Amino acid sequence: MLDVLNKYFQEGLNISRAQSGLVQFALYSGYFLMALPAGMLLKKWGFNKGIVTGLFVLVGGSLLFIPGAYFQSFYIFLIALFIIACGFTFFETAANPLATFLGSKPGAERRINLAQSFNGVGWILGPLLGGLIIFSEGESEVTNFKNLPIPFIILSSLVLLIALFLIKNPLPNIQSVSDEKLTPGTSVKPIFRHRHLVWAVMAQFFYTASQTGVNSFFINYATETDTAMSNQQAAVLLSFGGMGLFVLGRFTGSFFLKWIKAHNLLATYAGVCALLMVVVIMSLGKISIIALIATCFFMSIMYPTIFALGIKDLGVQVPKASSILVMAIVGGALCPMLMGHIADIFSMPIGFFVPLAGFIIILMFGLYGYRVRS
Repeated sequence: MLDVLNKYFQEGLNISRAQSGLVQFALYSGYFLMALPAGMLLKKWGFNKGIVTGLFVLVGGSLLFIPGAYFQSFYIFLIALFIIACGFTFFETAANPLATFLGSKPGAERRINLAQSFNGVGWILGPLLGGLIIFSEGESEVTNFKNLPIPFIILSSLVLLIALFLIKNPLPNIQSVSDEKLTPGTSVKPIFRHRHLVWAVMAQFFYTASQTGVNSFFINYATETDTAMSNQQAAVLLSFGGMGLFVLGRFTGSFFLKWIKAHNLLATYAGVCALLMVVVIMSLGKISIIALIATCFFMSIMYPTIFALGIKDLGVQVPKASSILVMAIVGGALCPMLMGHIADIFSMPIGFFVPLAGFIIILMFGLYGYRVRS
């Protein structure tokens, strides 16, 4: 959906590609600023109340798109996206570590990948519905903004129903891992003395940066590489091609992790993504567009796998480590602006040097940085 908003704001508000990167900055900075407060509130209020609070925050942010469209204000849209991110942060902070602990320790990476596979439906429907609704009046009619709030009104309505359901049917009280007791005489190492966590934070930062950069500028790259392709066609291609492969990668990755060690699969996929970025940068027409789409498949397992490897063997420090890993999502706020700036100066393909560097960092984490040292 962010890629659709990027292109829509560029044409409707006549802003540069670098300025459109503020869309990602507003969203992912919300994750960065809310992660630690969300962790503390979830510990104090409990899982159910924290989730419901996040849902209502999300509804409030979505409804801000109505006055944003009325006043045609880029800054109201940015505030709305920031508030939406604050609501989503509650889910990321609570659900990811929960998925790793509900079952056997060796299967943690598989469980979190499988759990995250189902959010891929939204990855497909977001660009598809957003592109079809927002661009429904044609390429020359993107300045009236009357269709822009529609996807967010639909989102807020669905989220409100979920919140009301959880109020009437609360989730069971889940004991936090932070409540584990230390044996007498046991000391806890400072959180950033765990080198595998530090590596995981760096890998998560660069993964989110790379993934957001690829998705955000897919429509720009596709329409500039193939001038016969419209914005709507590119949005549909990203939905069924890119995001379809992303979902397939999540499900198949969960299957592969039964036999392949998580760090080995992560390193392999990161290496393939780096090679695909080289093809994208070479700007070989349709071949490069296919390479860009294929990247979505190999990016699929990275976020949950890095998360599971990062919190491994941290015991009572898992909640804090989880919040820090969610904060690393801020990489998605910075990369699009940098890519847009590079694209404005040079060209869109050159901008993909940024995700190329990110995939190399993830490759290093999968080969070396994942190791837990006592």
